[in-house]
Amino acid sequence: MSITMDTTLASLVTNKRRVSALKSLGIVTVGDALTYYPFRVTEPVPLRAIREAAPGQQMAFAAVIRDMRVVPMNARRGYRLEATVDDADFARSRRVPGSTARLTFFSYRKSYVDWVSMRLRAGTSVVVSGMPSEYMGQLQFTHPEILTVAPGSAGAGAGLEGYARGAASGNGAFAGSTDPYASAQSAYPPAAAAPSGAALKYDADTVQEALTRVCRPRPVYHASSRISSEHIHETILGLLWMMGARTSSTPDGQLAGAGSADIVAPTTDTIAVQNGEEKSGTTAESGAEALSQSIPDVLPESVRKAKNLMHRAEAFLAIHDPASTARFKEAIETLRYEEAFVSQTSLLKARQHAHKSSAHPCPLNEALETARASVGEAAAEPSAQPGASERGAATNLPDLPNLRDRFIASLPFTLTAGQSQVVDDIAADLERDWPMQRLLQGEVGSGKTVVALAAMLQAVGAGYQAVLVAPTQVLAEQHYETISKMVSGLALAQPGAKETDAAADVEGAMGASSASTVSSSKVPAEIPVTLLTGGMKLAARRKALAAAASGEPGIIVATHAAFSKTFQAPHLALVVIDEQHRFGVEQRESLNAKTDDGTTPHLLVMTATPIPRTAAMTWFGDLDISWLTELPGGRKPIRTVVVNEADAATMGRMFAHIRARVDEGERAYIVCPRIDADDEENEGGSGVSSAAGSARGRAAASGSSARTAAGGRATRAAADAIGIDDPYETFDENGETVARPPLHTVAEIADRLQKLPQFQGIRFATLTGRDKDDVKTQVMADFAGGETPILVSTTVIEVGVDVKQASCIVIFDADRYGLSQLHQLRGRVGRGGTNSWAFLISRAEPGSPAEQRLEVIHHSLDGAEIAQADLEFRGAGDVLGDAQSGGKSSLKLLRVVKDADMIADARTRAEQLLAADPELAGEVQLAGAVLDFTRGNETFLTSS
Repeated sequence: MSITMDTTLASLVTNKRRVSALKSLGIVTVGDALTYYPFRVTEPVPLRAIREAAPGQQMAFAAVIRDMRVVPMNARRGYRLEATVDDADFARSRRVPGSTARLTFFSYRKSYVDWVSMRLRAGTSVVVSGMPSEYMGQLQFTHPEILTVAPGSAGAGAGLEGYARGAASGNGAFAGSTDPYASAQSAYPPAAAAPSGAALKYDADTVQEALTRVCRPRPVYHASSRISSEHIHETILGLLWMMGARTSSTPDGQLAGAGSADIVAPTTDTIAVQNGEEKSGTTAESGAEALSQSIPDVLPESVRKAKNLMHRAEAFLAIHDPASTARFKEAIETLRYEEAFVSQTSLLKARQHAHKSSAHPCPLNEALETARASVGEAAAEPSAQPGASERGAATNLPDLPNLRDRFIASLPFTLTAGQSQVVDDIAADLERDWPMQRLLQGEVGSGKTVVALAAMLQAVGAGYQAVLVAPTQVLAEQHYETISKMVSGLALAQPGAKETDAAADVEGAMGASSASTVSSSKVPAEIPVTLLTGGMKLAARRKALAAAASGEPGIIVATHAAFSKTFQAPHLALVVIDEQHRFGVEQRESLNAKTDDGTTPHLLVMTATPIPRTAAMTWFGDLDISWLTELPGGRKPIRTVVVNEADAATMGRMFAHIRARVDEGERAYIVCPRIDADDEENEGGSGVSSAAGSARGRAAASGSSARTAAGGRATRAAADAIGIDDPYETFDENGETVARPPLHTVAEIADRLQKLPQFQGIRFATLTGRDKDDVKTQVMADFAGGETPILVSTTVIEVGVDVKQASCIVIFDADRYGLSQLHQLRGRVGRGGTNSWAFLISRAEPGSPAEQRLEVIHHSLDGAEIAQADLEFRGAGDVLGDAQSGGKSSLKLLRVVKDADMIADARTRAEQLLAADPELAGEVQLAGAVLDFTRGNETFLTSS
């Protein structure tokens, strides 16, 4: 059986419970296992004789079992096993007197005690690793790690001189010494014969092998209650052995060599070892070759050598079975660069692909050019070039403003310099005959909608359709109302617009008689704006679909309904995606199929989620990127206050302040991450509905399991059902997730607040993702109108909700949100020019990382600065919309902030490679990795 990275664990691991536990961590294939990276490695364990022991300091030594006994614990249920060990021979190798110590184990399970008893029989050679303590005047190791050594192995002192020197030097190097005692016979007395019928298995063949295994650095993985870090490690090593690895990676770059530890062959209880793959039948050299064949390199050989990187197989081995911490770091750096190179190659190929497609050019002055052409045709002699008079007439034609410019002139305010620049950049993109692909990033309230509308009017003025896709019905309806009002005074010619505009142009310049060949019977019409949402009644929905299918120039504002098969827009030239991270590539690509002529629409994606430039270069390298950094005039800074929930006095003053603002005619949001206590059992009861972008990613870099709001473990889908960006799982030193208090719910908080004396006589409303669309619309109307001036909601109000009178927002469990999400929520207030406040309610411990995160948002209103801090706290995460549907990111090591220089270097080398080999025909493995990356990260990449 040939094992590859795509081989499923279910076909290799015989322990089905372990297969299930690994699957819960997202580990399904061999590739998943090898890329499930440890979050740290332990420091090398120093070798010390028992007489050199220091209580509380980790150590390892070789010894022999003198005696062992099992004692029932009378005071409580269970057993205590005690074994006495003697390290005389090992101590002699370190030139100190030998001594004894006690090994102690406690357990309620008789089966465990019996198993340990069988391993620790008198006369057994063992290697012990643990932390000593003192009990009743004797040195004791409680639950140490024990490796049993097969009888007849080299003596306790054999080969230990070099180990002792390496440990004493503190560098953790236990290799490289010449062993003058390699052939010495064991000085330990033979172990007693195994009980009849017992199949006794030893952990190591020699003392040297056992010492190497316990002393070398060991990886620690994010684990769960179903599987420990040790069992994850054991499984991965077994897979590596099956793929050909027999010894660990060594500093000289070989997979075998002096001092390298053997990888123990997996037992048939764990791995389904195939016939002919027994340990004795494979040399280290052939094993190394087999591993590199099973795990081919992805990086081009020229790049790997230029950067002095490991082979991919060697890097996996050095990560999961490191000979030293330095070797581990070197391997991590190799695979980190590989991720940078693959991601940048993928983005560059996406840009290449886009430039090969065709799109409808949307020139600003198309009507004017048509008029000029008509003038030339009417005045020119058939056999002669136009004379000076004709050329002058055409040249002196007045430049009538186009539809886009008429819109900008009609605005009651002046565009900021940033808006004007972006509008011009988009106009230049739209005039080309290949599709625009541009990301527009702007602060909350920076005027992205005006910029997008100018682009859409350019497309409509050229005779085509434009679609604006919003993530929620509430936001789509707001866009529809806003756009309808803003274009209500603008006139669009009916079909034949180009000819009509040309006729008017010619009549103004030369008189009506000179333009008699151009039709002038058309009259201007209002620009059609169509709303299409999934919650519309059938008749209205059919009417909207018919309007889109007619192909008439106009603007269509839609939700996810634009991605349905029933939606057709045959003359679609521009797609605008609001809040790009709420949509996947497959949805966006489905809009390409809406055109009848095979063209690809121009694409403008917008986000208010601040993305640092280094991150944007990483994820949106296939797009042209524009930033809106200026805020329109009239916006006042939002005062942000962090409140400890246990501080009752401050909480009371906060509620009194909110009541005062409500009495002044203002509004207040109260945000909770969950709907009610049933969320964790009901995955459909999300605090963020599907229409509100419920799939908010919390994929840890390691792929570790998510936690429910109640602190228990749940599936990834259940975790996504919580309307909170909670990427900050906390882990103990063994990689176990730490339970946290339950998240607050809308139902709970609404009930509590209505009972407070500060809110007597005030009507409350609630809004969640479970509410039907018509209910959401009515709730928002009542809130904006002041009938229910306090709205308790989930994060469904995070994007696009625009109530001018809202001046206060209270966010419960703020310490559990990502900084970028808090910044988005904070932007819901102060939109009407009033003084505004954001109160972040926290249960974070003083001095904890969660408290430090809140200090960032407390002191800053700069979205870019906040996003940078967010990335530094947790990596790319959902700042970039990473795995919004709970999927896994293909990138697990690359850090978009710290690795900016690496990303830039990888991009440069990828550009050089693609220039020489655009189709990657000479790099088959890289081409496959690029394809896998594009598919696995479709929520990152805006185009593919």
